[in-house]
Amino acid sequence: MSGSRIDPRELPDERAYRRSASMIGWRVMAVCAGLVVVGGGVILAFVFWQTTPWEANQPPQPGEVEVRLDPGELVLAVVLLATGAVLSAGLAARMIARRAVQPLDEAFQLQRRFVADASHELRTPLAVLGARAQQLAAMTPDADPRGAILAELRQDVRNLALVMDDMLDAATGATAARGRAALDGVAAEVARDLATVAEEFGVAIAVTVPPLEVAMPGSALRRCLVALVDNALDHSPAGGTVRIAAERRGGAAIVSVSDEGSGIRGVAPERVFDRFAHGAPPSTPRGRGRTGRGIGLALVRELCEASGGDVRVAASGPHGTRFELTLPLAADGAPR
Repeated sequence: MSGSRIDPRELPDERAYRRSASMIGWRVMAVCAGLVVVGGGVILAFVFWQTTPWEANQPPQPGEVEVRLDPGELVLAVVLLATGAVLSAGLAARMIARRAVQPLDEAFQLQRRFVADASHELRTPLAVLGARAQQLAAMTPDADPRGAILAELRQDVRNLALVMDDMLDAATGATAARGRAALDGVAAEVARDLATVAEEFGVAIAVTVPPLEVAMPGSALRRCLVALVDNALDHSPAGGTVRIAAERRGGAAIVSVSDEGSGIRGVAPERVFDRFAHGAPPSTPRGRGRTGRGIGLALVRELCEASGGDVRVAASGPHGTRFELTLPLAADGAPR
């Protein structure tokens, strides 16, 4: 299998690991220096305090050994010994720190290689799928009602290709893309795409979003809303409604996704955004057939933070849960 190989030295996370190891070494060195200075000062003070002029002028008593120390040489010896001890402790701490973070570094590199390879290998099947959908659309008469479904299928393929591009950029450590997106348009698109899934389980999706543009790429905004709505569908009982709403608050858009489920159980609400954290499985028809991995909401938080926003659990109880996204509004003239 061919795939993109990543030079670990070019990854920002590898540089962060190296900086962390160096920082630990410097901090240990600083602590050792402080201890040596304090300890050496106490020793020198005690020696000089004991070595009074009266004692220095007394002749040695029988059985005593007289040792004369030059104060300058004593201070120099203490300084050299302290410097050697501090440097040795710092180097040893740096080596230990590097060995301690090496397994984490290797695991993260393996994860990045997998994401990069998977993203790269999926691009060709997606291109083939898009080409076949385009051929099928060309063979479909304009008046055929299936044409609308084919158009949505081609758009789904394009959206999936954008997700693959985002994953590949993240795997290679590329800087997060900047852009802007029409919040109302993306919300309506997400609701339309997931409506078929929601109807299968007797759940409705309602959208109340005013025309707002946020400073977030459209693909990233779509991924956030899809993850939140998908999670809400898992927890929605038959006959319930998942609501997507938004309002402008200062220089930000507050986007909420709420359900009518039984609330977050089995995990603290503030921990649902931790990777691999998940609570008790929902007892809804859709939720019983799915196994959560605790990844979707963690990705939502990462995408929001990359665009200068945030996500939180605004409310959760026996009558439902509401997630809130805080996204900065796009500035006038900002590139799309």
